[in-house]
Amino acid sequence: MRSHAGRRVLVAGGTSGVGLATAKEFAALGAEVTVVSRSKERVDAAVAEVGGRCRGEVLDLRDADAVAEFCATAEFDHAVSSTAGAARGRADDLPLAAARAAMDSKFWSAYHLARSVRLRPGGSLTLVTGHLSVRPGPASALQSAVNGALEALVRALALELAPIRVNAVSPGVLRTPLWDSLPEEERTRMFTSAAQRLPAGRAGEASDVADAIAFLTGNGYTTGATVVVDGGGVIAC
Repeated sequence: MRSHAGRRVLVAGGTSGVGLATAKEFAALGAEVTVVSRSKERVDAAVAEVGGRCRGEVLDLRDADAVAEFCATAEFDHAVSSTAGAARGRADDLPLAAARAAMDSKFWSAYHLARSVRLRPGGSLTLVTGHLSVRPGPASALQSAVNGALEALVRALALELAPIRVNAVSPGVLRTPLWDSLPEEERTRMFTSAAQRLPAGRAGEASDVADAIAFLTGNGYTTGATVVVDGGGVIAC
């Protein structure tokens, strides 16, 4: 993996799951990492866990004005948006308020970051989406739409922001705190089922996605792409 020594990397949603793993990955590669999240407690915990040259800021990425104000104060080499919107349910059953909140949390947060972040020449922006964009389930219309919208946004931004590179990483089933609200038995069944179904033979880890993000930031010839990290889920029966 290419060194990122001396590079400045912003990780939005960098206090848990994929975002935290990404912050750790860049810190290990020598980067100066800034993690942002809405919760001061989670920001402080993430900074302590990442260690090294990591700092944190409390920032609500749903607030466009707050994002613009924060981004006006600093430049970065790379920015990553890994904010999540966890609303699950059928379109005819999921409360509209929950659906809109999920869209605000995942899509609009990434959009606000993309329009305001200041990136140095040779820099990149990477958005974390999800495999439901191409392989929806029976109760995933909202999540599928959000992820698909983000991937469309990436392709357009790669043209609008060029020569800044813009890419997406689309994870499959991952062992992350996103699933902590499910009973332990149900989580175990889900991960076991994934291991049996996927060609890779296991569920994913947040670090698998962080590896892909680090690749995209270091590869100067990749832009407008969505890299799928799903253990073969898109091609599995």
